[in-house]
Amino acid sequence: MRGQGKPQIVVVGGGPAGLIAAEVAAMGGAKVTLCEAKASVGRKLLVAGRGGLNLTHGEDMVSFVQRYRSEGIEAGWWADCLSDWSPKMLRDWAAGLGIETFEQRTGRVYPREMKAAPLLRRWVARLRQSGVVFCLRHQWVGIEQASQGSGWELLFQTTAGSRSMVADAVIFAMGGASWSITGSDGRWAERMRERGMQVAPWQAANCGWEVDWPSEVLAVEGKPIKNAMARAGEEEARGELMVTRYGLEGGIIYQLGPALRAMSQAELWIDLKSEVSKEQLCRKMASMDRPTLAHAIDRWRLGEAASAIFSWKAVEQGIDSVAGWAGLVKALPVCLRGPRPIDEAISSAGGVKWEELSAELAFKRWPGVFVAGEMVDWEAPTGGYLMQGCFAMGQRAARSALAFCG
Repeated sequence: MRGQGKPQIVVVGGGPAGLIAAEVAAMGGAKVTLCEAKASVGRKLLVAGRGGLNLTHGEDMVSFVQRYRSEGIEAGWWADCLSDWSPKMLRDWAAGLGIETFEQRTGRVYPREMKAAPLLRRWVARLRQSGVVFCLRHQWVGIEQASQGSGWELLFQTTAGSRSMVADAVIFAMGGASWSITGSDGRWAERMRERGMQVAPWQAANCGWEVDWPSEVLAVEGKPIKNAMARAGEEEARGELMVTRYGLEGGIIYQLGPALRAMSQAELWIDLKSEVSKEQLCRKMASMDRPTLAHAIDRWRLGEAASAIFSWKAVEQGIDSVAGWAGLVKALPVCLRGPRPIDEAISSAGGVKWEELSAELAFKRWPGVFVAGEMVDWEAPTGGYLMQGCFAMGQRAARSALAFCG
């Protein structure tokens, strides 16, 4: 216990936030036990690795910090947290595992091998070497103050029955409610609400949105709309959209998710030719005596997906002039039914409200208990920001736990 040799720190959750918290705590002199509900750790890393494992992003820090959305947090918190574990530090950390990284033209940073397994394998080996004890198939079910002395007693359900552990400090990093196959099912939220904690309800983030497509648009399923810009309310985003059988996916709609969720009737306004003006589009058609919709599609070089959606809306709205078509290309409205199920989402919004936490990620009601990662109510778009945020929060929670233990 505290003041009697190494402090005992238990980390609950084996995702990126939990693993880095365990490493920082162990390197700081604590005896660390990491408990994971599944049979192995790092499952979310492996799922993310299917897309190459986007670790972080190379944009300037001023823009980087603005990617994070949090309600109830003090101004400057993310800038401070990310300065303690910056994108460069994350890349240096990966290099320490023998994992070379590179930055794409888009700014996204990946391992050179574009795989998660080598990084995870080396990481787990280093954690074991640093003394971290792994307790797998340990499902957290409760927490109580230790009956003797200071600290906390954690309750778990295992394949062998119930088990309890006593710790000087606890770091929760059990994830949000997306990708439940990895162990992040969000069921812990109800247990914390029962203990009086404020936990915001789960919502799908970085997910697809549903649209009632006509057959002509369904015919271009899987085709992208590139170099587009879209608006939802007062928010705008640039990038790419992907037509799916159920609606739209892609970076643009992921970035606009919070704005869309805030609307009573979600509507997206898409600029299919964001690099040119309406006047420039009209001038491209000026030499034609009897312009048709097909001529406009050809001269404006709309791709397959953009052409299908544009044609559908032009016919639906009865537009038959060059000016009208140009206006539609620059501001094409698409009504959205709603987001896809949360289990399909890349991440989730919701979780422990910031009002419950100190700047050190400590529960105000539970001294010595800390939280990190997607358990907390924040969100960021894809592109490396989610992973960077989880790493930064994990290391902060670990340092805070070490400081608490003295």
